[in-house]
Formats: sequence, C-alpha cells, structure tokens
Amino acid sequence: ELSNPKNDVASGPAPSSKAIKREGNRKGPTSSSEQDGPRTPDPKTLRRLAQNREAARKSRLRKKAYVQQLESSRIKLTQLEQELQRARAQGVFYGGGSLLGEDQGLPGGINNISSVFDMEYARWLEEHHRLMCELRAAVEEHLPENELRLFVDNCVAHYDQMMNLKGLVAKSDVFHLVSGMWKSPAERCFMWMGGFRPSELIKIILNQIEPLTEQQLLGICGLQQSIQEAEEALSQGLEALNQSLSDTIASESLSCPPNMANYMGQMAVAMNKLSTLEGFVRQADSLRHQTIHRLHQILTTRQAARCLLVIAEYFHRLRALSSLWLARPRQE
Repeated sequence: ELSNPKNDVASGPAPSSKAIKREGNRKGPTSSSEQDGPRTPDPKTLRRLAQNREAARKSRLRKKAYVQQLESSRIKLTQLEQELQRARAQGVFYGGGSLLGEDQGLPGGINNISSVFDMEYARWLEEHHRLMCELRAAVEEHLPENELRLFVDNCVAHYDQMMNLKGLVAKSDVFHLVSGMWKSPAERCFMWMGGFRPSELIKIILNQIEPLTEQQLLGICGLQQSIQEAEEALSQGLEALNQSLSDTIASESLSCPPNMANYMGQMAVAMNKLSTLEGFVRQADSLRHQTIHRLHQILTTRQAARCLLVIAEYFHRLRALSSLWLARPRQE
C-alpha cells in the first residue's frame, strides 16, 4: 500500500528544543538599543544642536533686518529726490545758505534742500553709530565668517547710502557740500572736495590692520597710488577752475556801478564754468566709494570689519575733538 506524503510529514518526529535554540541563535542577539527604543543624544550634543539652531535663527533675523534697512534707505532717497523735484518746480533757488522765495509752500517748514540734507546726515550718523556698535560686538563674539559678513556688508551699504544722498544734494546746492558746514569743525580741516581724502584714509588703515599678506599689501599700495594720482588730477582741475573763474570775473573793469551789458555777460560765462563744480564733487565721491569697496574686496571679512571700525573711530575722535574745542573756556 502506498503511503500518503501528507501523513508522512505530519507523523514525522518533532524538532528537539536544542534545534529550536540553535535556530534562534543564528538570528543573532537582540541589541539593547532595539529593546530600549531610540537612543537620546547626550547633553553636550543637545546643547550644540540648540546653539546651531539659535545661530541660524539670529542669522535669518540679521539678514531680514539688513534687507529692511536697504529698503528703508531706498525709500528715503526716493523721497528726497521727489523733494528736489518739487522745489525746482516751485521755483525755489538756493545759494549761500539763504533762500529766495520762502513762501513757496515747502512741507514741514523745511526751507531748503541743504536743511533736509543736514537732518538726514544727522540721522545717518546715529544709524552709523548703531551699526558700528553691532559690528564691534560681532567681532568680539568671534562670530562665524558668514555671519560676520552680513554685518560688514550692512556697513558698506550704509556708506553707499550717504554717497547717493550727497549725489542728490550736489544737483541743488553743491556749495553746501564743498563748504563742509554739515561736518564738525575739526573734520572741516581735513575736507577735500566735499568729503574725506581717500588716500589719507588708506594711510591710516595700513598702520592699523595687521598682518597683511604680500598680495594684500601689493593690492592696497596699488590702490593708494592710483587714488593719489586721481586726487592730484582732480585738485589740479579744481585749481584751474578757480583761476578761470577769477579771470572771468576780473576780465572787465571792476568799477561800480558796472556796465550792465558786460556784467551780465561775465556772469553768464562764470555760471557756465561754475556748473562744472558738481562734476568735481561727484568724481571725488566716486573715488571715496571706490576706496571703500576695493578695500572690502582686498581684505578678509575680519580685516574688513576691523577696517570699518578703524575708519569710524577716526572720524568719531575728530568729532569729539570738535566738541572739546567748542566747549573750551574762552578768554575775555
């Protein structure tokens, strides 16, 4: 009789407990982590993760504030440009710090663009002081390079804002910029065409920022030489303009009263020549702008931060000197 295969399997001998144990051993021992669940990071790792999250959060906030400040600066410049356009449309003339046509309806009691500029410059100085305090704190905290770069870029953009503001005012009252009446008395002693002399600023920085690589030193010295040559060319051009103006004014008899026909002809020629003064100031501001940005490119982020702090401290001391001078005891 043939046997049934199913019955043969079912009736076979049961596996022994040792065989079952060996089968279980082949699967390997169960790890303690599998038994206890996911492992919790140690406190040191948790602190590091929390610090990284906080640093990332602060970096996002700084970037947001930087973008907001740029937008605010753009709006201010747009408003000032609109103010200039309204003043021209209303026939307001400026010169020598006085206003002709004071009843032209300028808003807010502001009588001329020079006054607007002086107020904007005062606000710019306040914001500049705040930015420098933040930059100094960032340097002292030894922030990572990418975070420190945000502070440096913010400060450079703030300088750009002032250059743009001066460019707008130069269209209306270039004499106000050249006179330096918006600066402190000590700062006015060092004025050159409406601002600081870029080559002198480079000299100050070279003595304060160390160490510099050979390539950096060559780059800064090359920048200094090219800036000095451009300064000399502008200074010679301005001197020639002054001489030409003087010659034009004195080209006819200086008798009083003058011959009106000759007088008006002289004034027309002189006005045409004087209009080139705005171009000199713009070129000088371009050199100042170029100097700040080239130094920013040549130096590392930390060196650039140090450079900006040195520049800020230099002008702060000049303003402090002015305050001390004005407050000095006067002899009867």
